[in-house]
Amino acid sequence: MRWLTLYARSRRLPASFAALVLCPVVIRVLAGADWSVVFASLALGASIAVAATGLSGQDVDLDRTAAFGWFPRRLVHLVMLGALAVGVLLAVQASAIPAPVILRDGLGLVGLAGLAAFAFGGQFGWTFPLLWIVVALFAPHDPEGLYEVVAWPLQPADVALSWWLAGALFLAGAGAYSAAGAPR
Repeated sequence: MRWLTLYARSRRLPASFAALVLCPVVIRVLAGADWSVVFASLALGASIAVAATGLSGQDVDLDRTAAFGWFPRRLVHLVMLGALAVGVLLAVQASAIPAPVILRDGLGLVGLAGLAAFAFGGQFGWTFPLLWIVVALFAPHDPEGLYEVVAWPLQPADVALSWWLAGALFLAGAGAYSAAGAPR
């Protein structure tokens, strides 16, 4: 398992995991009794964003010369990042927000992290998830159709469009990042 240790070190996984756990805890404490889907989405976006900075190693050229395929490793890394972020938030928020909403948001935000890592490099994997959450928080409610698209992380669990958008973002981000990795 030496490759796993090297992979964890090159991707700064211990620090990423610590930050992934710390973000929802701090936001939950700061929100207090005002905990809502807004704070839950912000906590999830922040935890995925800080952990997404490790979606590439320090030397992309060295990664590309490996004698094994990176596709499964990248996909597992991305899925585990999302699963851990969703799991930590579910544990921290103690059933205040329905689990399907958190799962849907986790899928979409991890997909956005994969798209950002694919487009700009792993060190910028944080950009799309955090940017989307911030835009969703400040999006005007008019016109109604545009708000539902932009603010899909804030929608209730029964809004089908938000599930479709989250699923499409996950498939696009996980597919692009897993297949091609970060750019040079």
